[in-house]
Amino acid sequence: MEKGIIGLIAVLLVCSCEEKKVNGVKAPTRVTTEVVSSDGGMSRQTFVGTVEEREATAVSFTGMGVVKRLLVNDGQRVGRGQLIAEMDDTQARNLLAGAEAQMAQANDALERFKMLHDNGSLPEVQWVEIQSKVAQAKSQLEVAKKNLADCRLTAPVSGIIGKKMIGAGETALPSQAVVTILDISSVKVKVAIPEAEISGISASTPTIVKVEAAGKEMSGGKIEKGIQADALTHTYDIRINVQNADRKLLPGMVASVQFNASPSPFQGGEVLIPVTSVQKRADGSLFVWTIDRDSTAHRTTVSTGHTQGNRMIITNGIENGQRVVTEGYQKLSEGTKVVF
Repeated sequence: MEKGIIGLIAVLLVCSCEEKKVNGVKAPTRVTTEVVSSDGGMSRQTFVGTVEEREATAVSFTGMGVVKRLLVNDGQRVGRGQLIAEMDDTQARNLLAGAEAQMAQANDALERFKMLHDNGSLPEVQWVEIQSKVAQAKSQLEVAKKNLADCRLTAPVSGIIGKKMIGAGETALPSQAVVTILDISSVKVKVAIPEAEISGISASTPTIVKVEAAGKEMSGGKIEKGIQADALTHTYDIRINVQNADRKLLPGMVASVQFNASPSPFQGGEVLIPVTSVQKRADGSLFVWTIDRDSTAHRTTVSTGHTQGNRMIITNGIENGQRVVTEGYQKLSEGTKVVF
């Protein structure tokens, strides 16, 4: 029994050794690497954002009343001037009828007293009073007409219905939103950017925006940068303008954004790499593990500058396009073959 166990252990040891060697050659060490660039990896980093409408318009009645009909649904496209809802206009029609009667009475009085005025048998004071009553009746008639017209709610702009706030049979208050109309002829993608990276983004920084829900990938336009950071996350909101001629991008959709940040903040051979990639020798000098074209690892002495978030500026020693090890460097020695 003991001989059998000893034999099994021996077989396992042999297998283990064979796994580390292929035809007598040590297998390459697996590491994680990054090709350095002066944009600090922004062009490869993906941020998650949310699609927002270009503009939202709240549409409301100017008076108080019961909503009789609501003629639109969520997500429906509407044009400017299209009827959206109607309010019960019974009272408005009654007021209009009364105003029209007063207007007719005032005009009749004006015609009768005009003859007397022309003959000089009507005092001027009384004639002025008659004219004032006609003006008052006309003003009340215009107000009654407007009140009746205001019982019909029309779209002030073109767009899509975002949300209905009130249903038929409910009482609408003055200036209370009945629906919101969203302009999505173009949209904005809102992204939260860490404060350490916001300085690398300008209004014209190129971006690639991908929205899987709409099956679209496009170039972003002008960027609007927020100036106030979130107190908890220390991030700044930016909004990327995106064209949406086919109206497929809808508010609330999730978008992924890649930045192609400009290298202008860095000069000469300065590049950015993860802070953890920088190692220290016993004599205090700094180095990073770089990978040659033959997939071998080498210690490369570097000079460093200040940090940018979780990345560090390298002022000398490596250049744009070189590959450095970011994970797995603990297993390396000079000349080690690697795979990545």
